[in-house]
Amino acid sequence: MTSASDVPVIGHWIDGAARASASGRTAPVHNPATGAVTGHVALADDSEIADAIASAQRGFQVWSGYSIARRQAVMFAFRELLNARKGELAAIITAEHGKVRSDAMGEILRGQEVVELATGFPHLIKGAYSENVSTGIDVYSLKQPLGVVGIISPFNFPAMVPMWFFPVAIAAGNAVVLKPSEKDPSAALWLAALWAEAGLPDGVFTVLQGDKQAVDGLLESPDVASISFVGSTPIAQYIYETASRHGKRVQALGGAKNHMLVLPDADLDLVADQAVNAGFGAAGERCMAVSVVLAVEPVADELIARISQRIAGLRIGDGAGGADGEPDMGPLITAEHRAKVSGYVDIAEADGARVVVDGRGLTVDGNEDGFWFGPTLIDEIPTSSRAYQEEIFGPVLSVVRVQTFQEGVDLINSGRFGNGTAIFTNDGGAARRFQHEVQVGMIGINVPIPVPVAYHSFGGWKASLFGDAKAYGVHGFDFFTREKAITSRWLDPALHGGIDLGFPQNS
Repeated sequence: MTSASDVPVIGHWIDGAARASASGRTAPVHNPATGAVTGHVALADDSEIADAIASAQRGFQVWSGYSIARRQAVMFAFRELLNARKGELAAIITAEHGKVRSDAMGEILRGQEVVELATGFPHLIKGAYSENVSTGIDVYSLKQPLGVVGIISPFNFPAMVPMWFFPVAIAAGNAVVLKPSEKDPSAALWLAALWAEAGLPDGVFTVLQGDKQAVDGLLESPDVASISFVGSTPIAQYIYETASRHGKRVQALGGAKNHMLVLPDADLDLVADQAVNAGFGAAGERCMAVSVVLAVEPVADELIARISQRIAGLRIGDGAGGADGEPDMGPLITAEHRAKVSGYVDIAEADGARVVVDGRGLTVDGNEDGFWFGPTLIDEIPTSSRAYQEEIFGPVLSVVRVQTFQEGVDLINSGRFGNGTAIFTNDGGAARRFQHEVQVGMIGINVPIPVPVAYHSFGGWKASLFGDAKAYGVHGFDFFTREKAITSRWLDPALHGGIDLGFPQNS
């Protein structure tokens, strides 16, 4: 066993520098591949929460006074630093989350898309102008930042999910307080240091480590203008209700139970490949993972055989790789989460489902204490089972046999979630009908994980999204700014600014 004194305490980032915690409360951080405790993360107390918010307020006063040209220069500097050093961040993610290095790098690249969108923010925060709406009267609008904004991010994407929000928030002139997951807190600190190197003023990007006490501190503070959250639906609903009660703007993205509808005319090799990729990538720990394959008969038996064949070839191991190269899938985040995922397979089996491929009890030679759970395939799961209805958040793929297209659509629409879904078919008419009828926020046509690119917006329907706006894209800039409309009437004075033959410059 590793003693507490052998590992570092992971603190906060406040006032532009790392800060040790004085709260005396910590939580363990593990390497999921080995099970070893690699650090203890500080859990903020009320005074540290107040310090973090006060620092962000000071940072906002400075940053919101920067010209657009100066803010844009900092955004571009951050983008270039991130692009040059993203391998460092990927290694941190793998060590604390467990996902394989290529998956960690993919997470960063998708987050970087939002950074790149945010570098073009001047166009996205422009106001509008209408001249002479009445005789001698003009009307125009301004978009201004909110102030201090809070971001509460989950363990499964310690870099990408924060990057869905903070590039947009910072570009728009706000100051950010990020509360990362206690399970993998170090990526946030790395990003904070990168912002400082890019020239962001102190206090504009703050990292507050903590648990529910830190969350509630952000939700209840009168000095925090908005909350952005990604996590499970029960917590998303709590975030939305609590923050709204305290007068804040809220975007709270919740859980999912994503279905893939497979029509008989689909290419079953393509479907099998994509079902494995979307069901078991990141060990199923992502809200856009495919959890259920709705197989329109008579394709179920053949599809199950092809998926099973592909599962047999997957390599499970330490995401950091080794002498044999990088594995296909790493461990789950904690032993407790592994037990939860295993419990859902137990429930499915007790409810009459057939476990075709069983990932329970998997071990990896040399890392027997890691939090391993192998890819699991379940057939004939009753739709009344909790294992069908609830989000599992692990590498468990269920097959439900349906007789018609409409039966499949009705099953998707009857669920409480509405995050992502996909259809696999070569029938354009069926695909068009599907995208029109299905009650889900993000839809893939022969694409299993339809995460929109950064200049569109991310978010689901129903119990998958609570609040005022989706993440990033135009929705993001609308969320992190507020508009003023000005109606003005002026006399027509003769004005001039003197003589200056130099080319006009921004400053």
